[in-house]
Amino acid sequence: MRNNLSGIDNMNISNSQALPPQQEGGQADIVETVRASDNPEARRFFVQAKARLFDIANWSNISEGISASFTLTDKYGEIKAGLPKVGDHIRINIPGPGSLAGEGYDWVRIEIVEEMGEPDWEFCFIKVRPSEDPAKKEGTAHFFESQATSTFIIRREGTLLVAEIHGRNEKPNTSSKWLTDNIRNLLVSTAATSGLAKIQWQKLAKGLLNFQLAMS
Repeated sequence: MRNNLSGIDNMNISNSQALPPQQEGGQADIVETVRASDNPEARRFFVQAKARLFDIANWSNISEGISASFTLTDKYGEIKAGLPKVGDHIRINIPGPGSLAGEGYDWVRIEIVEEMGEPDWEFCFIKVRPSEDPAKKEGTAHFFESQATSTFIIRREGTLLVAEIHGRNEKPNTSSKWLTDNIRNLLVSTAATSGLAKIQWQKLAKGLLNFQLAMS
């Protein structure tokens, strides 16, 4: 596992676009790598990893031991199939009491979906931000404030494949009109920033790069 972001610069992803500057609160940087035997194999596995990244509803199935489940919805909160796009939402179900603002779920909005490639390198990423429940619109329905972001990246440099998950500006959301939500969000966000979220995201990063899945 590596903990540097050099690949983002090398592959011309704008840092300000993919990763907002860390200003306050917690941050997370998860990086998992695997190496293919040759470039054709690496390109094939990149295609598989990208497909898994974009198959959001299947994240919990490819991530051994992850406790949350994820559902892709449209901008109205209706469950949708197909690829994610800007303006869609992800409905997150985590263990324990849910958010009243989110009808029992935490919600994020997809801000960026991007992919690019050349013969020697390729990348794709999704950036999300805590949002309101699109069906209720009663304030941020997530345990982090809306300033927080999460960025999910798959990239290839030659035969090296990398999965990265980066969290920025992770502060507890305690501005809900429901006191129970404020207490719940404080407890969940504290657990997340203390390391629990990093453990969960590491499982997802490993699942995205699972060669056995790619070969099945």
